[in-house]
Amino acid sequence: MTTLTAEQEIDRLMSLHQKGIDLSLDRIRRLLEQLGHPERRLPPVIHIAGTNGKGSAVAFSRALLEAAGYTVHAHTSPHLVRWHERYRIAEKGGGRLVSDAVLADAIHRAADANGDNPATVFEILTAVAFLLFSEHEADATIMEVGLGGRFDATNVIDNPAVSVIMPISLDHEAYLGDRVELIAAEKAGIIKPGVPVVIGAQQSETARDVLIETAARVGAPAIVYGTDFLAHEENGRLIYQDEHGLMDIVLPRLQGRHQIANAAAAIAAVRTAGFAIDAEVADRAMSSVSWPGRLQKLPEGRLWDNAPEGAEIWIDGGHNPGAGLVIAEALAGEEERFSRPLFLIAGMLNTKDQSGFFRAFEDMARHVYTVPVESSDAGVQPSELAVQAMEAGLSAEPVASVENALKLLRDTWDEEEAPPRVLICGSLYLIGAVLEANGTLPA
Repeated sequence: MTTLTAEQEIDRLMSLHQKGIDLSLDRIRRLLEQLGHPERRLPPVIHIAGTNGKGSAVAFSRALLEAAGYTVHAHTSPHLVRWHERYRIAEKGGGRLVSDAVLADAIHRAADANGDNPATVFEILTAVAFLLFSEHEADATIMEVGLGGRFDATNVIDNPAVSVIMPISLDHEAYLGDRVELIAAEKAGIIKPGVPVVIGAQQSETARDVLIETAARVGAPAIVYGTDFLAHEENGRLIYQDEHGLMDIVLPRLQGRHQIANAAAAIAAVRTAGFAIDAEVADRAMSSVSWPGRLQKLPEGRLWDNAPEGAEIWIDGGHNPGAGLVIAEALAGEEERFSRPLFLIAGMLNTKDQSGFFRAFEDMARHVYTVPVESSDAGVQPSELAVQAMEAGLSAEPVASVENALKLLRDTWDEEEAPPRVLICGSLYLIGAVLEANGTLPA
């Protein structure tokens, strides 16, 4: 048993092992062998990949299973504020984030088993998920892919109950390729022979075709959005249909029209994995689902004192062109319901297509305040990010922080106008820092 906290154990990992990305399965397979193969002792696994929407699919899948009375482990990445958010341990009545002592002990054991062997920090922390989930009873396990699919550290699961691939768009081009079909091929690497794969709504027909062709080639039954299951909004309700029939259920509490398709993929995945989901269960799940930092209204907290009176403040960690489109569409829906001037407070990483993200807001945002992402070495300087926003057709200026942006907006606001709608966006690192500064940590 370690005497260190989980954060101290992770700091020790950071000082000893590679922090970056090195896509391979050899190192984690060796480590898992040293640990006695915990990945082979998991409850049925729902394995979820995709560029956008995979976190929402995790949240919906967990909500559906828990609403049906099942106990569920869930692994997500990255975290927003604390590493503990990556590991949700099953409990009757709803899972809980892993305790610090239990997480610290698992990290210590994984690090000791790895010894001096080369490994990335993400690989060791993924092994920690397998270790934790193998040692606590549950009815199901949900594993979110970290990056790509084929060589992601989670892809050592040989026989999941179902694979799921959510919408694919350009992101992480340096690692996955600069064309959507190349990225789709990497995501398709989680498809296993004989294991059904749920293919969520795809913005790209090319990506959809690659996924379907890969499933056919390896002999994996494909359950495809728009063909085998579908969903739409009708009279303020979510209408879901698959081979079992039609369900008329409440709309999800997660904001944005794209969440209807995300919820549909989760229903299809959970049913395909062998769990019974009816309309009553789905109603409870749609009403209870939570996914912090994704089109979330910022909870009341310390940052609100800096904003114009009556303002709306939204947060979203989406950071690629595909995410920009769905966020912009969701805010356009808010604009239809109640018109307010839209302002962005954005911080982004230098690995992202910044102009591509901003372009979605060209005819919507009145102004962009660009801010640093202090918690990442890859953060773009606000002055440079403002140039990227202007190249996308937006008015923009750099400021020192989110707090300063809100104060500047407050101090210059014309009170005869409707209070503004503010979107803080562009990076999950930024959103995590905002939630921490606001005093409203994910639970």
